[in-house]
Amino acid sequence: MLARRRKPDKSAAGGRSSTQPNSLFGEILDWMLAPLLFLWPISIIVTHNVADNIANQPYDRALADSVRALARLVSVEEGKVAVHFPAPPRALFRADQDDVVYYQVAHESGDLVTGDREIGWTPAPPILIPEDVLYRDDVIHGEEVRIAYQFLRPWPEPASPLVLVQVAETRNKRSDLASRVVTGVLLPQFAIIPLAVVLVWVGLSRGIAPLNRLQSLIRRRRPTDLSPIAAASVPEEVRPLIVAFNDMMARLEENLQAQQRFIADAAHQMRTPLTGLRMQTELALQEADPVALRESLSRIAQSTERASHLINQLLSLARAEASFEKLYAVETMDLRALVRDVALDLFPRAQAKGIDLGVEGGSDPLTVEGNPVLLRELIKNLVDNAIKYTPAGGSVTARTRFAGAPILEVEDTGVGIPEADRERVFERFYRVLGSGEDGSGLGLPIVREIAELHRATVSLNANPGGRGTLVQIVFPRGHVPPPPIQVYGDFPLG
Repeated sequence: MLARRRKPDKSAAGGRSSTQPNSLFGEILDWMLAPLLFLWPISIIVTHNVADNIANQPYDRALADSVRALARLVSVEEGKVAVHFPAPPRALFRADQDDVVYYQVAHESGDLVTGDREIGWTPAPPILIPEDVLYRDDVIHGEEVRIAYQFLRPWPEPASPLVLVQVAETRNKRSDLASRVVTGVLLPQFAIIPLAVVLVWVGLSRGIAPLNRLQSLIRRRRPTDLSPIAAASVPEEVRPLIVAFNDMMARLEENLQAQQRFIADAAHQMRTPLTGLRMQTELALQEADPVALRESLSRIAQSTERASHLINQLLSLARAEASFEKLYAVETMDLRALVRDVALDLFPRAQAKGIDLGVEGGSDPLTVEGNPVLLRELIKNLVDNAIKYTPAGGSVTARTRFAGAPILEVEDTGVGIPEADRERVFERFYRVLGSGEDGSGLGLPIVREIAELHRATVSLNANPGGRGTLVQIVFPRGHVPPPPIQVYGDFPLG
């Protein structure tokens, strides 16, 4: 599969790749402890609010009792509101050394009947409920106070004025109680959180122990051991990774076996021309007749040319099988321009053999993504094969068109390929019998190898116009509207 090379993004500080994965152990630990540390301050705030509510409840009830006791002392004498205390007010309201208690009885008009003027007036609620004690917070002499108050109507007339009874108390005892509650809750957390961190650490260490054992198992393997790992012996979460790893090892073993077969076949194929070349050279050295010597040298030249062609084909195949992403960059190129350039290079050979070589396609660019070196090698092998197996007087046409995807076609009027051999010709060193031409049997394997690297498909068909072969390559990407077919015809080089 073709892929554009991506340079690692180096950070300015450490120079490390920004895509470098972190430790799995560290990632899990971070995702477990970070929310805990984030929620801890929130829990402190919530605990403090709950402690305030808890501290308010008993003291609010005591404050309400004081308001009701003061209200029962309110009476009307000679049309005026009066309050008679059976004991000193401070003793009645249970004043202590921690908090200051204020009390007040006042008319709706704002006149003070008795008590402290520091407590401000508050409006009556829209619906007045008898015996209902209300609460509010205020500030007296710079201190926060909690106020309980009750509205009375001492006169029997419904429209008579209201009397406000209020008792206020500073919040010292409430704050102390809330602090004790918060301290009692938070102190155990200081011990529990470190303990939780230790337990999480131990749990994660035991949890990833199977991964460490798997790592040790892989490290102990010999370099030649590509056997699969038993998926049943690994944790369920890692099993898909091991299955993919085994599949990769199986593909790697197939590639290694294919390369070993290729090396063996290449050595066998190279031995034959080199042996023949050595024998012809020895015979030429023994010749005394100039005419016979010239014939021997001619045969040596032909053998050298065949050996050179075989070596070039082997190098091309090895280059196509190399690590593509590391050696070659992907570019967006014009397939039609590339076909025309290759055809121009091979035109002298076609002309020397008496073959009509032409190119068909539109004038607009037909773009594909790939490596120009390898695509040029693919097109060269297709056109070269077509010229080689087409007799004199025949024709070879390289065609590009767009039909939902970029398509390259090379059509010839040569000897053709029997249907039974159309799949076998993609095997290395396989040659169709009876073709009448010498070849290495590597041209079409190179074409398929390069096509697969570009995720393209190769198909062989009979020439629809008669005798010969039609090779079609469909590329996966590209964009151009289907142009009208335009025939360039023979190249004006001859």
